[in-house]
Amino acid sequence: MHFGIKDLIDVLLVAFFLYQTYKLMKSSGTLAIFSGVVSFIVVWILISQVLEMRLMGAILDKFISVGFVVLVILFQDEIRRFLLALGSHRGWKFLGKLFSKRGGDPEKEGKFVAPVVLACMNMARKKTGALIVIQQDMDLAIYEHTGEMFNADVNARLIENIFFKNSPLHDGAMIIADNRIKAAGCILPVAQNATLPKDMGLRHRSGLGMALETDALVIIVSEERGKISVAHKGKLSVNVTAEELQQILSGEREVTNYC
Repeated sequence: MHFGIKDLIDVLLVAFFLYQTYKLMKSSGTLAIFSGVVSFIVVWILISQVLEMRLMGAILDKFISVGFVVLVILFQDEIRRFLLALGSHRGWKFLGKLFSKRGGDPEKEGKFVAPVVLACMNMARKKTGALIVIQQDMDLAIYEHTGEMFNADVNARLIENIFFKNSPLHDGAMIIADNRIKAAGCILPVAQNATLPKDMGLRHRSGLGMALETDALVIIVSEERGKISVAHKGKLSVNVTAEELQQILSGEREVTNYC
């Protein structure tokens, strides 16, 4: 049997796919279900192919025949997240810009950083709760439509007014994309993470949930403690200073796990 370069690429692609699937299942808390599915497939192969037990193999074949539908039902959220990540991948965006006549203006990139940092520091000082989502590569349109749509410049005073305690939009999240405020009062997915400290409420769980579901940067201002936290890629940094927040938003610093 000849093992060529094409076979090597095939093995590497399968290994990469399994690794990414493992990471996705682990981050979403469904790793145990995924392990159970893999174990069932291994048992089916042993019984029907290796041991050739006809009766038991026939029974397991019936389960395998409807297995695809069952997997779609069990992992519908993970499949949706995978397809969303695939369609919003940086490589596809690069190709879109390559064939598009319009190009991004480098001078405009990062203009939201200063007003966001200023607004967060003011709200932290006044103990005004806030939840701000900064779009990265993945499109957040499905979350934008859960709130009130905006198309406004990123302005510190506007951000503070939206999260003012008497504002009808202060309980939801604000989404910023392409240096514009796209929506406010948005509903975010909540992280079912039992290891989070008890003093972290719904805002922190929503921020971490968004960081698990997407690649967005999420800023959380605590109403009780007046502290700033940042969530990104399933990690949460707490007690973030103004300088650290500016560095994270500028891409000069990464979010680390909470202590």
